[in-house]
Amino acid sequence: MTDWAYLFKIGIALFAIVNPIGSVPIFISATEGWSTQDRARTAKTVAITVFFVLTVAALIGDQILQFFSISIPSFQVGGGILLMLIAISMMHGKPSHARQTPEEAQEAAEREVVAIVPLSIPLLAGPGAISSMIIAAQHDSTLWGHVSLAIPIAVICCMIWIALRLSVPIALKLGKTGINVVTRLMGLILAAMAVEFIAHGIEGLFPGLAS
Repeated sequence: MTDWAYLFKIGIALFAIVNPIGSVPIFISATEGWSTQDRARTAKTVAITVFFVLTVAALIGDQILQFFSISIPSFQVGGGILLMLIAISMMHGKPSHARQTPEEAQEAAEREVVAIVPLSIPLLAGPGAISSMIIAAQHDSTLWGHVSLAIPIAVICCMIWIALRLSVPIALKLGKTGINVVTRLMGLILAAMAVEFIAHGIEGLFPGLAS
C-alpha cells in the first residue's frame, strides 16, 4: 500500500534540496545569449537527467551502500550532516559548494553539455538530493516502495522543467531579493529534515539512546 503522506513529505524535502527557483539565476547565466528554443531544450534535458539520476539512486542506492559495506544509520548521519551544510548555506543566501564549486560555476557557460554538467549534476541532482533518495528508500524495502519514490521525483522534475522554462520571467518577477527569500525558506525546511535524518541515524547506531 502506497504511503502517500510519506511520499508527500519526501517531495517537500526534495523540493527544498533541489530548490529549482534558486537555480534560476545560475541557469540564466549558464545559457546567456542562447535562443528561447535552446533554453527550452536545455530545460527539458535537465529535468530528464535529474529524474534519471534520482530514480536510480532510489532503486539501487542501498545496494551500492552494501557493496561498500556502509550501514544505513551511518549513511543517514552522514547524509543529514551534508543536508545541514547545504541548508546553512541556503539560509545565508549562498550557493553551497557541496552542490557546485566556484570552478564549476565559472566554466558553466563554456561547456557544450551544461544541461548535464553542472546544471543537472551536481547543481540539482547533487549529493544532498541523492543522499535523501537513498535514505528515503529505507522506509519501505519492497520493490513498490522503491518504485513509488519515482512519483515525488517526477513531480519535482516537472517543477524543475517549469522553473527553468520560465527562468527569465521568474527572475524578472522575483528579482534577486525574491529568489534569496525563497532560498532561505527552503533552507529552513531542509535544516529541519536534516535534523530528523541525523536523529534517526544516531538512534540506529546507538539503540540504547532510544530507550
